[in-house]
Amino acid sequence: MRLRYTLSGHVFITPKDDLDTLVDELISTGYDEEFCLASDISPSFIARLMKAGFLVMSISIGDDVLLLPKIHLIRSVLLFPELHVKKSIKRFLGRYELRVDTDFNQILRRCVEIHGDGWLTPPLTRCIKRLHRKRVPIVRLLSFGVYRDGKLRAGEFGVVSGRVYTSYSGYYDEPNAGTCQLVLTTRYLQDMGFAFLDFGMPLPYKDELGARNVDTRSFVELFRQSR
Repeated sequence: MRLRYTLSGHVFITPKDDLDTLVDELISTGYDEEFCLASDISPSFIARLMKAGFLVMSISIGDDVLLLPKIHLIRSVLLFPELHVKKSIKRFLGRYELRVDTDFNQILRRCVEIHGDGWLTPPLTRCIKRLHRKRVPIVRLLSFGVYRDGKLRAGEFGVVSGRVYTSYSGYYDEPNAGTCQLVLTTRYLQDMGFAFLDFGMPLPYKDELGARNVDTRSFVELFRQSR
């Protein structure tokens, strides 16, 4: 397929595109931007982007909102046998109970409150809620939260594509709760037969958990094997 570029040099994506073929073209042409652009903010299109391996973000420009489908040049991936748990964290794990998809809207709301709506714009947030509520067949939105004394202390939400879980955003309300949530979530995913955890953008705390950084081609191959 022929890629369409904006004046800024970003590839523009539409719902008519074959998204797997488009990703292949991005790789083969050496596209060196992490973001593409799209103007269709509909749950069905966003779900297709997620299934193709994009991490879907957005941006407000005046009264308009654009999607920023992100295909990382370097992607952080945690293979379960490589999970590393610091001794300083192990003693806290027993304090928390992991619950799966019990407080999705609350966790999403806290992520926006803490990190802002720079990329989790209101239109994208509404679409995410709709995708979670409708349970579309090609992807599944869900949340993970850790509780102490019955109160939610940390959480995250993300996307399931086949046997891959992609982490989107998370937060914590007390020290160590966030790391415990990540460790307990990783163990849950492994127990449930997932292939790996897609962390998205590389960050030091992900490296400390044992995540490895892979290039786009390697990630797409790994992702499609388990999607």
